[in-house]
Amino acid sequence: MELNEVMAINLRRIRHVKQLTQEELAVQSGLSARYIGSIERADVSATVTVLGQIAAALGVEPAELVTKSR
Repeated sequence: MELNEVMAINLRRIRHVKQLTQEELAVQSGLSARYIGSIERADVSATVTVLGQIAAALGVEPAELVTKSR
C-alpha cells in the first residue's frame, strides 16, 4: 500500500472519530474541502506542509496520519 493510500485511510478514520465533516476540517486546516476529499480518495499526495496543517487541525501528530495500522 502506498503512503498516500495509508494517509487517506487514516485521515478518513480520524476525521470520523472526531466527528468532523470534510468542510469543517477544511476550515480548521486552511485548506479546501475539495482538496481534503482528494487526499481521502488518495487522488493526490499531500505535501509535508499540508500534512502538518491537517494534523494540527485534527489535534494529532503527523505520524499518526502516515503510519500503517496493524
